[in-house]
Amino acid sequence: MGVVRFFRSGGVLAWALIGALLLLMAGSSALFARTALVRHERDVSRMVFNDNLQLLDEVRKSSGALDDSLASTMVATATAAPPATTPYIVVSIEDHRLWYKLRDSVLFTTEVATGSGKVLESGPAGAQWKFETPRGRLVVQAKEQDPAWIPPDWHFVEQARKRGLGIVRLNRGQSIPAGDGSEITVSGADIVRRYADGREQSMGEGKEGHEIVLGGNLLIPPFGTNQRKYKGVLGTHRLVLGDGYALHGTDKPESIGRSVSHGCVRLRNEDIAALYGMVEVGTPVYIY
Repeated sequence: MGVVRFFRSGGVLAWALIGALLLLMAGSSALFARTALVRHERDVSRMVFNDNLQLLDEVRKSSGALDDSLASTMVATATAAPPATTPYIVVSIEDHRLWYKLRDSVLFTTEVATGSGKVLESGPAGAQWKFETPRGRLVVQAKEQDPAWIPPDWHFVEQARKRGLGIVRLNRGQSIPAGDGSEITVSGADIVRRYADGREQSMGEGKEGHEIVLGGNLLIPPFGTNQRKYKGVLGTHRLVLGDGYALHGTDKPESIGRSVSHGCVRLRNEDIAALYGMVEVGTPVYIY
């Protein structure tokens, strides 16, 4: 009854107090958001140098990284601290830096390149790709020397856009007329030009910037063909994280320290070679 009496007798004063309270709450929300961002940046540095694995998980939660593009490969026991003798990797997307740690010791650190964050669309009602480095806790699933890159469809779409070309897909068992009486088809692991007399000529190895072009269209090769296998693009070594993501070397060392990759974490070849020699399969990788 006292509250009702207050509103009846207070009138304008009562509503003014309510308005002031709402403004105060809005200002507090904005201040909280800014404070959270500052704490996030501070905690990324703290987790690297203080070996605080509980903090790693708290930062993951506070940054909203609970639903990542690598959800299917995220480790279910993300909050569990590894044994004290187990080293792990931390990657800061914002700082473009990687640390390899054991307890409170930094065993190795270097600059890296991370995802550009750009979006590529293939056309009306087509696929869409966002090139960002996934955040969360991953695990080194495999180690590879002299890895070959199997470019996804987005690579060919991106190359076609750069050159002002259309797209044509070649499937196994299919032939595409080449305009000179020959046809382009798949023979074994090769895409070949097959002539009317039955002769076949390989269309060459897969190489970035040297994709097959037919009549104004860039050709997307089938998986498993040599034309969809690029050597040297990933540098000398790769640490596989799953779902097409990895820590790997590069044939573009000038890109290190920038947000330019299609989602993977790039290192200079000498740095990935050093890390490759230290890291074991099963090593946790924390990306923030």
